[in-house]
Amino acid sequence: MEGAGAVVPECVEHQLELRRPAPPLLTTGAWFKNTLCLALGDRAWVSHTVGDLFQAEACLAHEATARQLLDALARAGRKPVAIGHDLHPDLHSTRFAVQLAAELGVPAIGVQHHHAHIAAVAAEHGLSGPVLGLALDGVGLGTDGRAWGGELLSVDGARFERIGHLRPLALPGGDKAARDPWRMAAAVLFDLGRGDEIAGRFADQAGAATVAAMLAKGLNCPRTSSMGRVFDAAAGLLGICPQMEFEAQAAIALEQEATAHIEAHGWPAPLDNGWHIDANGELDLLPLLGALAGEPDTAFGAALFHATLVAALLHWAARAAEATGIGRVACGGGCFFNKLLRAGLAEKMPPAGLELLMPRRLLPGDTAISLGQAWVAIHQLEQ
Repeated sequence: MEGAGAVVPECVEHQLELRRPAPPLLTTGAWFKNTLCLALGDRAWVSHTVGDLFQAEACLAHEATARQLLDALARAGRKPVAIGHDLHPDLHSTRFAVQLAAELGVPAIGVQHHHAHIAAVAAEHGLSGPVLGLALDGVGLGTDGRAWGGELLSVDGARFERIGHLRPLALPGGDKAARDPWRMAAAVLFDLGRGDEIAGRFADQAGAATVAAMLAKGLNCPRTSSMGRVFDAAAGLLGICPQMEFEAQAAIALEQEATAHIEAHGWPAPLDNGWHIDANGELDLLPLLGALAGEPDTAFGAALFHATLVAALLHWAARAAEATGIGRVACGGGCFFNKLLRAGLAEKMPPAGLELLMPRRLLPGDTAISLGQAWVAIHQLEQ
């Protein structure tokens, strides 16, 4: 592309080829592990990670990076035709995107978080046409205003449809439940009709009886379809990492336990009847989680969780492929840092007639969101 050398500033970490011509665009990413993306012609430039945008220094770095990208674009004699951002109105990246769009007199384009995850994979692979998307992560605001995170989507450029999601689980204590896997385990027990076990099972956790009462009364227990919280629930039920000191600690520990068992004994068979999928495409993993609640062998339980989850996701995607005629499945979201999940799907999907598409140069988590926002915006501006 003419003038490409003038566009690339020092803040850029990844330069990717786009198989679809892009007008000049800037996208501002998400909340965690924020990056920004500049798209122009046949290239997209993704910035280094500026941080998590609840930190003041990260917000300042985010704004400075945006200005660097815009300055580089101006030196190439161009101006963005739009600014892309997440749907969540309270994110710093969203507010700053709206501010920039107003300054420049261009539209601000909101892109749903999980749509962006799958669009990032589509952009890396240069996909034309529809693709099924497994978007599995901790949280992202859905179009219904609720917390999503375990989504089966049909994506075609600027359009997406939510054709399935995980059965929502309660978050007792709201965001606190995302830091305390024992709370997610308590939510599972309550949904299984075993709420009377919570106070005794988690007697070493301050507030266990209160959490049981909150669940019974439905107080401060918003529900989420997050796959990240399902991993937390599994870890909590197996007694792995009841409280977390850093992000994804429980999921990492669960994967480590499972890996140890699989390396010694191989993959266990998936749990018979370990999941249900209803007519609306809702995937219910409660049967699997209920089995973990009584499993004394932690490593086996962790391996059983992974084996059954792979089988359930395969079933979910295959059903959707049959219904839609779409045979490509793109996977995005932080849960795909899990090597066992990736390996299991890579082994099982091709024999089922499904083409599996994983991130290649970018990571599966939120650092890729800005690229996905750009890919969606490119398609939207073509309409």
